[in-house]
Amino acid sequence: MGRILCIDYGRRRCGVAVTDTLQIAANGLPTVAACNLPAFLKDYCSREQVDKIVVGYPRTLRGDDSESMNYIRPFLKRLAAEMPEMPVEMYDERFTSTIAHREMIAGNVKQKDRRRKELADQTAAVLILTDYLQSRAFRSDNS
Repeated sequence: MGRILCIDYGRRRCGVAVTDTLQIAANGLPTVAACNLPAFLKDYCSREQVDKIVVGYPRTLRGDDSESMNYIRPFLKRLAAEMPEMPVEMYDERFTSTIAHREMIAGNVKQKDRRRKELADQTAAVLILTDYLQSRAFRSDNS
């Protein structure tokens, strides 16, 4: 079994998280500049077995696509062209940035470190992937 990789895509930076090989727990990877993300993904997938890439799906409270989809769609097209064999799934990322900030406070992360956007992006990616794993387990328990 391979890993599941998750991306919290941003215009400048992307939070990245990955599961263990049993796909049980999510861990953060270093934040990647958006312009370097395709190369990072190719390199990572050449070194590690990745079964799927999950991309955070930004939606409004009403469930509509948020404005962020305007720059995520081109990335998804490029990813499909450069890694056509890799399954990609979108997963709802509503509130992950807010929750990530709260998690950092609860984890006693210093205020100076909480201001680092890279840490918030990485934490958001871990939260998206953790939620994805939990929803997948819930779906399999109810089938």
